[in-house]
Amino acid sequence: MASTETTAKDGDGGDLAGLEAGLDALETVQTGRKPLRQTFVEKILPPVVAVVLVLAVWQALVSFEIVDDPTKLPSPGAVWDVLREAWLQGELLGYIWTSVSRGLLGFFFALLIGTPLGLLVARVRFVRAAIGPILSGLQSLPSVAWVPPAVIWLGLNNQMMYAVILLGAVPSIANGLVSGVDQVPPLFLRAGRTLGATGLKGTWHIVLPAALPGYVAGLKQGWAFSWRSLMAAEIIASFPDLGVGLGQLLENGRNASDMAMVFEAILLILTVGIAIDLLIFSPLERWVLRSRGLLVKG
Repeated sequence: MASTETTAKDGDGGDLAGLEAGLDALETVQTGRKPLRQTFVEKILPPVVAVVLVLAVWQALVSFEIVDDPTKLPSPGAVWDVLREAWLQGELLGYIWTSVSRGLLGFFFALLIGTPLGLLVARVRFVRAAIGPILSGLQSLPSVAWVPPAVIWLGLNNQMMYAVILLGAVPSIANGLVSGVDQVPPLFLRAGRTLGATGLKGTWHIVLPAALPGYVAGLKQGWAFSWRSLMAAEIIASFPDLGVGLGQLLENGRNASDMAMVFEAILLILTVGIAIDLLIFSPLERWVLRSRGLLVKG
């Protein structure tokens, strides 16, 4: 009898030890770097293959004359020639910088306005009841709708561009922060109050760090709205004194019925959007997830 009990206890102890070892393994952060070949296969090769496939299909449509009108679908080579010519003439970087500088500066202003506005809506019931639905409505309103009134109010200048960016991005940033604050566990807030973190101190040390996932999602969406708003403003409100950005380049191609230039502008707009996401928002998102143990560093 005693031997049986001892055996059972030993079995339970072994099971507990195995369970603890498994939990320790799950909690262990892998700090070793992945081999270069594995990184290439997992992260670099898939988008390269996707781009090659798109180019192959595009070239096939032209080569087999499925679309035989170059005014409707230029060949990849024709678009490349337009890009190369703009580069050799020193204009390509100017197109990109004109739009990127406006977009980033406008997004920075939207961040300064949207963050305190989101906190105010999230933390004050009266403010949420008053302007919460308005923010949601503004977020769903197409940003192109703000271009005509902005031109009438401010004229054809950079201030008009920034106004359109703000009206497109601020609601997304504010609503993202409101969503993040709403998802903060009440236990965190009670623990913060117990430790004396109330008012602005509690907002800075408890609410904002806990709301970071929703806030970062709002920032990412806010940049998307900023970029789209800017392109709409540059397409509609073109003026020589404003310089030639990517939206203006797209409109110039349409006016000249030059599809190669149109595709050049589209590819540049797409490339800038992807680059900003990869260089800024994806690393920020990974850092937030990793800091919460939701992403293992590999």
